[in-house]
Amino acid sequence: MFRLTCPLVSLGPVYHEELNAPIRRNKEEPKARPLRVGDTEKPEPEPLQKDLDNKLFGQHLAKKIILNAVFGFINNPKPKKPLTLSLHGWTGTGKNFVSKIIAENIYEGGLNSDYVHLFVATLHFPHASNITLYKDQLQLWIRGNVSACARSIFIFDEMDKMHAGLIDAIKPFLDYYDLVDGVSYQKAIFIFLSNAGAERITDVALDFWRSGKQREDIKLKDIEHALSVSVFNNKNKTESSYVAQAGLDFLDLSDPPASASQNAGIIGGFWHSSLIDRNLIDYFVPFLPLEYKHLKMCIRVEMQSRGYETNEDIVSRVAEEMTFFPKEERVFSDKGCKTVFTKLDYYYDD
Repeated sequence: MFRLTCPLVSLGPVYHEELNAPIRRNKEEPKARPLRVGDTEKPEPEPLQKDLDNKLFGQHLAKKIILNAVFGFINNPKPKKPLTLSLHGWTGTGKNFVSKIIAENIYEGGLNSDYVHLFVATLHFPHASNITLYKDQLQLWIRGNVSACARSIFIFDEMDKMHAGLIDAIKPFLDYYDLVDGVSYQKAIFIFLSNAGAERITDVALDFWRSGKQREDIKLKDIEHALSVSVFNNKNKTESSYVAQAGLDFLDLSDPPASASQNAGIIGGFWHSSLIDRNLIDYFVPFLPLEYKHLKMCIRVEMQSRGYETNEDIVSRVAEEMTFFPKEERVFSDKGCKTVFTKLDYYYDD
C-alpha cells in the first residue's frame, strides 16, 4: 500500500449542523508508514491492483481508470489540481466499495482515518431551506481539514441528490488554483458517487450481451457514445429531498458539447455548477451492472472473510435468491452485490 501520513495541526473546533460532530483531527494516524510523495522510495501500484482484482468484480473499466488515476496522482509531487473522480452506476455495483479500497490503500484505518471524510447528501444536507448554512459549514469543513492534512480525502455519496448550490460551494476547491484563501488543495482527493447515468451504462452492457459479445470487450468509448446526449439535471422536489434525473456526459471534457450552453437555464447538478465546462472532473468512472457469476464471486469472498470454507451449494442458492432484470432475460442483478451478505447470514445463523 502507498500509505501516507499527515502532520498534526491545531485547529479550532468545526461542527457539522446535522451530526454536531467535530472534525476528526489531532489524532495520531495508527501504524501509517512514513511514505510520502516525494520520498526516495516510491509508492507501488501492486497492493491497490491486488485489492481491486481480488475484491471488485465485473468492473474492468473502473479497475483500469482507478488504478491509473490514483497511483499517478499519489506519485505526482506537484499536482496542478486535486484529483476528482466521479463514479457512476447502479446500487451494489461497487462504487462505495471502491471508495473504501482507495481510502484503505492511502491511509491506515481507511474510512475511519482522521484524513478521510464521508458525506451522504440525504443524511448531511437534507433540508433545502438550510442550503446557505450547509454551504458555509461544508466550506469550513474542507478548508479546516485540508489545512491539517493536504492529502485529505473527501467522499460525497448520492451526488445526484445534492443541491446544486452545494456543488457550487465545492467548486473553488477543485479548480486549478495554487492557493484559495492561503490554502492549497492541489494534493486533496475528491470522490463523487452517483446513480446518474446508470440506465445508459446498463443499455450498453445489455446490447453487448444480446449481441453475444463479452462484457470485457466494452470500451470506455462505448460508454461515452451512449451517454453523449445526457447531462446532469438535479432539481429540488421538496424541502427535505432532492430528486435526481439520470444522465451525464462522458465525452472529452476539454471540449464540452453544445448542449451545455443550450441547457444553461436548467438548474441542477454538474452542468449548473460548471464542473464539467471548467474541466474540474478528472475521471468519469462507469460501473457496469453485475451478472449472476459476479454475485457468486462476491459470496465466495464474503464466506472466506468470515472464515468459512467455500460451499458451492450455498453460493448457488444465495445467488439464485437474488432478483434480476430485464424480466424476460434476467441478466443483471437489480441490487448488485449489496444484499448477498445479509442473505448469507441465513445459512450461517448460529
